[in-house]
Amino acid sequence: MATPAKKKVFPFLIFILLLPTIFIVISLYPPPPPPPPPTYFPLPSNSNFTLTIKLLTFNRLSALSRCLHSLSAARYDHDTVHLHIYLDHFNVSSIGSSKIDEKRRVSMEILDFLDGFKWDHGQKMVHYRTGNVGLQAQWLEAWWPTSDDEFAFVVEDDLQLSPLYYRFLKGLIMNYYYNESNFSPMVYGASLQRPRFVPGKHGNKIQLDIDTHLFLYQLVGTWGQLLFPKPWKEFRLWYDDHKAKNIRPILDGMVTTGWYKKMGDKIWTPWFIKFIHSRGYFNIYTNFLGERALSVSHRDAGVNYGKTVGPDSNLVDETSTDLNLVNLPLLNHLKWYDYCFKEVLPNRIIKSSNEFGLIVQSLQHLDTILLVSVYGASESILMNLLCHFQKLNIFNYILLGPKSDFIVDLARRGHPVIDADQLFEHIGHQKLLKTKKSSVELTREFMVKAFAIKKCLELGYTTWIFHANIIPLANDSFANFVDPSKDFLVSETSKLLSVRSSPSSKKIWVDDFVYKIVAIAESSRSKDSSSIGENFVSTVKQLLQQMSIKLGLLDDAHFLLNGDDIHGNQTFSRNMEKVVSWPPKMNSDMIKKRLVNFDMWAVDDELSCSAVVCHKS
Repeated sequence: MATPAKKKVFPFLIFILLLPTIFIVISLYPPPPPPPPPTYFPLPSNSNFTLTIKLLTFNRLSALSRCLHSLSAARYDHDTVHLHIYLDHFNVSSIGSSKIDEKRRVSMEILDFLDGFKWDHGQKMVHYRTGNVGLQAQWLEAWWPTSDDEFAFVVEDDLQLSPLYYRFLKGLIMNYYYNESNFSPMVYGASLQRPRFVPGKHGNKIQLDIDTHLFLYQLVGTWGQLLFPKPWKEFRLWYDDHKAKNIRPILDGMVTTGWYKKMGDKIWTPWFIKFIHSRGYFNIYTNFLGERALSVSHRDAGVNYGKTVGPDSNLVDETSTDLNLVNLPLLNHLKWYDYCFKEVLPNRIIKSSNEFGLIVQSLQHLDTILLVSVYGASESILMNLLCHFQKLNIFNYILLGPKSDFIVDLARRGHPVIDADQLFEHIGHQKLLKTKKSSVELTREFMVKAFAIKKCLELGYTTWIFHANIIPLANDSFANFVDPSKDFLVSETSKLLSVRSSPSSKKIWVDDFVYKIVAIAESSRSKDSSSIGENFVSTVKQLLQQMSIKLGLLDDAHFLLNGDDIHGNQTFSRNMEKVVSWPPKMNSDMIKKRLVNFDMWAVDDELSCSAVVCHKS
């Protein structure tokens, strides 16, 4: 009779003996693999999304055939995609009689090919012109969006498209246009060509790390460009307005402006480039290893090339593993680049005290911060200052002022900003104010300025604060003012204040000092609206003098625009003065007039810089 222990061991021994058989069965009948992840975005249920291919062609049948067959072979996943072909006719007046028959034969061959070409994915339309309107008209007249859900993909006939191009474009549209949490009005479309060209003279080379597959770049791409409806309509109206006023798309410092001066309206890109510069918009680009792209130009002989050059890139095929069509990065995780291929950092807005460190660290790496007060400054005067900053390669500045559409737009374009209203509310909620909370703008202004200087000192930065009434004449203008024996430098005439980062200045500029500045402002405002308390620099000077702190004075290094004295005439010399300045309340029209006279007005009629100035990173 078996013991209880033997009864327990016996089934275990049988299981051990059967293990090899179990493993064999499992290997012969493995579990089904998990379903593959989706390879493309489905259409949103509430969308009227349509995409139309706009193919521009003239007299290159072999190129046109190659392009159309690559488009036809792409993966459209049963979506409806329309094909509109714009075919130019040759100009009879520019062709000798002996060549007309040959030109007509070529045109007929192209028309016969197009008539017989089968397009299974949507409507096929052929627009056969009576003349050769050229590239500018072909692009500009190819499309007028009829809704905000209509998209155009423009291709020229010497392009070849990847089979995956449509899935990729659709993924971009679904992710960066229809996804409200990931949408930005700054994005006007996407280019499928390999990025190679930097139009800003002396700009940086395009260098991207191997993990960067998507990025944003201001330049439009003509070798496979997706266009979003709203920015394109905005551009067309802008173009019409400028043409009617005979305003040319001149943007100094750009290689493309030289093209325009040579070729005129045979090309359209200088117009679009100027428009994008005025609006601060960006284009999505791809970056793949092995000089690959979703759209390849064969650079056949034509308007842009005197003879055939050959393909500019290698085509992305369906075996590519670095093309993710679904899990695209968040827009704010992508890098943004301007016409100089200098990185742009959009939407840097300080709204609370704990945001200072991160944004200050993102500035040009110097030990000095320029706090530019925009209180009361006109938009044109402020933009002129920012254009001079760009020209002088000055990027260690922060704009400080109340929230407005203009300030928000400047932050969107990459200018760091302190939102004085929100920062005031934040530091008030933290009970940093010992005086009573006031809704008076003057109190807010003084409090935020004093607090901003305090934070910069805590972070180890020397701080210069001034209104937008000063233009430096050199990159090191403010550094040349420095007096190492003084912690505080003041110019009451130009309302300029410097606070040097030092143990002694940090000891002085504490919370209690900040409250005293605000208290003086409140007290003098209640007594006399025109008193010293209305000027932050004067108030700080008064308080420091009460504390017997020695100050340095800066008034002898300025060129003043106001008045008819020796400083207001033609004796101005950039070699002698460090900055140009004027009283903060001087009339903006007068300021502009005088700056124009001294060739220091750098803003066009659209409040954008009249030139692009590149500096090597």
